[in-house]
Amino acid sequence: MFKVMIRDNMSPVAREILEATGKIEVVEDFDKATNAPERLAEIIGDYHGLALRSGTKVDETVLAAAGNLKAIGRAGIGVDNIDVKAATDKGVVVMNAPGGNTVTTGEHAISLLLALARNIPQGTMSLKDGRWDKKLLTGVEITGKTLGIMGLGNIGRVVATLARGLRMRVIAADPFVSPEAAEALHVEMVSREELYQQADFISLHVPRLKETVNMINAETLAKMKPGVRLVNCARGEVVDLDALYDALESGHVAGAALDVFPTEPPDPNMPLLKHPRVIFTPHLGASTGEAQVKVAEMIANQLASYLLNDVIVNAVNFPSVSREVMDRIRPYLNLAEKMGALMGQLMSRVYDITLIYSGDVSDLETRPLTHAALKGFLGSFTDKPVNYVNARAIAKAKGIKVKEVLSKDRTDYAGTLRIRLEGYEDGPNEIWGTIFGEKHPRIVRFGKIYMDAIPEGHMIILQNIDQPGVIGNVGTMLGEHDINIGRFQLGRLGDRATCMVNIDTPADESTISDLKALPHMISVEQVHL
Repeated sequence: MFKVMIRDNMSPVAREILEATGKIEVVEDFDKATNAPERLAEIIGDYHGLALRSGTKVDETVLAAAGNLKAIGRAGIGVDNIDVKAATDKGVVVMNAPGGNTVTTGEHAISLLLALARNIPQGTMSLKDGRWDKKLLTGVEITGKTLGIMGLGNIGRVVATLARGLRMRVIAADPFVSPEAAEALHVEMVSREELYQQADFISLHVPRLKETVNMINAETLAKMKPGVRLVNCARGEVVDLDALYDALESGHVAGAALDVFPTEPPDPNMPLLKHPRVIFTPHLGASTGEAQVKVAEMIANQLASYLLNDVIVNAVNFPSVSREVMDRIRPYLNLAEKMGALMGQLMSRVYDITLIYSGDVSDLETRPLTHAALKGFLGSFTDKPVNYVNARAIAKAKGIKVKEVLSKDRTDYAGTLRIRLEGYEDGPNEIWGTIFGEKHPRIVRFGKIYMDAIPEGHMIILQNIDQPGVIGNVGTMLGEHDINIGRFQLGRLGDRATCMVNIDTPADESTISDLKALPHMISVEQVHL
């Protein structure tokens, strides 16, 4: 008999599904006092499964005390409240419920857009305050207006479809969605600059990444069409709220609707909260009864499948395969993900991908390996969990063509995994990997240059003219920046060389800039695996 704890006021349907198996005992603990890791650690020891929403935090403290825990199920998409790395290290599967609240969040964005256009919250408050502010609250029509969608992912696509039904012109900016995929939605792909210039309304649906934090700032707001209205149901960190307030005060931005904030709940004294042309909701994007039932159903069924049948579905840290197959492919699975991540971090846009499995590798179950490579590659472009189940679907949605080739031909190694980016011409477009001694991952070729590099941790990848002094200059420069070299691997071909340098601590921008300025240097990139 397995034992599962359900937390965070999850829909009763989860308990019903798990108990219906007759093999799972369920305990519901909705006490907020035990949401804290130190308290949860005191009671988690007997449980094999944990089902939760966003209220409970699972960190190393909890996992260290969870001697029987096999799986954590997050009824929703985000797993920010779960230490996924610590769970992986402990062998605990972390599952989520992707897509369960996509429609709900998209509908909420449209609801805010309509309420913003017609001043509905302000009208409600004026009447409750005993006023009749009809002339002060004149709105705008949305029919025929241009909606600019920043980020055409799953939620952005729902918003696009609904907006088209409202007879809006829809444009979108997303460098990782092909024109063909957008055309199927009757959406015109444009650059960010074009979107700022053309959109009457802008709805944000981008992930929280280093590149997207404060992407809506004083500079980008100034580029927007005068009278623009902004909707944010994505991530609070995407918008510089001080800059937004100034743009509202100047009249350049006509209004804004925010469901998310950099800090939640926000400071009640924040000036923006008092602005008459801004409307708010307390992070309600996924908060509907239907969505909560859907994600509870999904996570309960997934937990039952894994605990009872060893079938892994929608895991963010393991592929959907049996344990027997997992044991055979695990070394290559890890290698494939790191190779994909390395190439993804070097790219600035989408490319079609060919994966070639040669020699002994072609005899393995290669489907999870392809998903692992895509997971690593796509993980560079989104902060939402990309897992082994949905990686191929996400690639298809972004217009990435994935080709798999099985070859019995042997290279200099018993088996190799190769990833090639089709059409990429600005640098090495191919990477080869293999496993030494049945468990040691190696990168053995990058572009046309052979080498022997360990894909792990922080790495600096340098391409240079093969001249004396380059290696010494690199070592000296890293030393001047207090960065210790863990491993230095060099490969050469003709007058060109490639170095892969494992470093103990990440290099900052000034270090990378100084390395680029060294003699004979062609390119310098940093990745983290």
